[in-house]
Amino acid sequence: MNEAIRNLEPKAVWNKFADLNAVPRPSKKEERVIQFMKDFGTNLGFETLEDEVGNVIIRKPATKGMEDRTPIVMQSHLDMVHQKNNDTDFNFDTQGIEMYVDGDWVRAKGTTLGADNGLGVATIMAILESKEIPHPALEALFTIDEETGMTGAMGLKGGILKGDILLNLDTEEDDEIGVGCAGGVDVTASKHYKHEVAPEEATTYTITVKGLQGGHSGMDIIKGLGNANKMMNRVLDACQDVLHIAQLKGGSLRNAIPRESVATVVVENLNEKAFRSEFERITSAIKEEYALPEEDLEIAVETTSNPVSRVMSKADQTLFIQAMYAAPNGVYRMSPAIEDLVETSNNIAKVSVDDGSIKIECLTRSSVNSSKLDLANTLESVFKMGGFEVTFSGEYPGWAPNMDSPILKVLDSLYEKLHGEKAHVAACHAGLECGILGQNYPQMDMISFGPTIKGAHSPDERASISSTQKFWEFVKEILKEIPKK
Repeated sequence: MNEAIRNLEPKAVWNKFADLNAVPRPSKKEERVIQFMKDFGTNLGFETLEDEVGNVIIRKPATKGMEDRTPIVMQSHLDMVHQKNNDTDFNFDTQGIEMYVDGDWVRAKGTTLGADNGLGVATIMAILESKEIPHPALEALFTIDEETGMTGAMGLKGGILKGDILLNLDTEEDDEIGVGCAGGVDVTASKHYKHEVAPEEATTYTITVKGLQGGHSGMDIIKGLGNANKMMNRVLDACQDVLHIAQLKGGSLRNAIPRESVATVVVENLNEKAFRSEFERITSAIKEEYALPEEDLEIAVETTSNPVSRVMSKADQTLFIQAMYAAPNGVYRMSPAIEDLVETSNNIAKVSVDDGSIKIECLTRSSVNSSKLDLANTLESVFKMGGFEVTFSGEYPGWAPNMDSPILKVLDSLYEKLHGEKAHVAACHAGLECGILGQNYPQMDMISFGPTIKGAHSPDERASISSTQKFWEFVKEILKEIPKK
């Protein structure tokens, strides 16, 4: 299956992508891919090192005639988001990604593809391996754990990198040149709840929300897609007078819009008719609201034979549902400075109710630090009114745009020369590593670009074949046009 990928053009990139995707590389479990990358650099005969947090740096001298050019850093992250469909039998810890060609797209069978940021990694590998492509002195920086905390970028110490220009290959539209990004903070609300004995003469039900698109909680937040956790809460709220919550699990990753949520509830038999009626009413309303963006949405209920002896107390259930209802989700504020850019947003990413504990995990993003903290404080206030303990963690800075950047001028001019039209120069509502790296390398001139990738962070992730060819030619031209020192 992956052999078809290896025959795509440019073969130099797709072959390296196939090699990379054969290596399991979950965030925070990158030992195998770190060793894979170290072996790659060493086998090429280049200086290769691993820093104290696990980032891999490979240094390649300038090609002949390019010694007087400004040294550069090419950077991508090694880890990938792991999401799969419920009916897909796949173990991300042990299996390589199974890919196939679908017209102009490369996809994976029921899982994320890893093009984010695997195509960036593969492109850098192809440059390192090439003996024909001219380039300045080059450092390849492969960071770890970008998707679940950016600990690789945060842990990279100043003074290690020698380059003066950083090319980040982690943008997902091939006509876009990235000059800024959002920062973020994890907001986690936790609470212990009281149990009650499950009522007798009752039936246990499983409520399932599924079939949502999901996607990147930054780049896709503007699309108005459904959030399974918020939808589930609407169902629970509508039926709360006649049900008792026993368990709930929604979402799986902090940086992915949740696609699925499953709740176990208990309904007294005398309330079954009222429960069914209210369930039908609210689910019909939700499906009608989301008929266009979420045509595959399913909200179902079925009886289960699994016995339930304890449920959440009614008082705690009310506070939980109210807090979930009041917590902001989605776009909070659009940028007044940059047209069509989301400035601030929140994703209620993961919700868990089990064995006396509630945990609600959110990822709050903003390109303006004060706005990010404002929304985080809003969430904190909402959850504290519901009796939750709230913690902030994993905070990382945004990347402020520099419209006078010399490398921006190079890419902007070159793109127009190659394609006869201007590139879209923009900031993005996602967490690129440039802002973090800039803390220890404040003088480094940074830019971000990449091939077209759709559906990142979801099993619908797909990479454009024609765009990857376009991107590859752009990269090679950029390397030739790096200015002199």
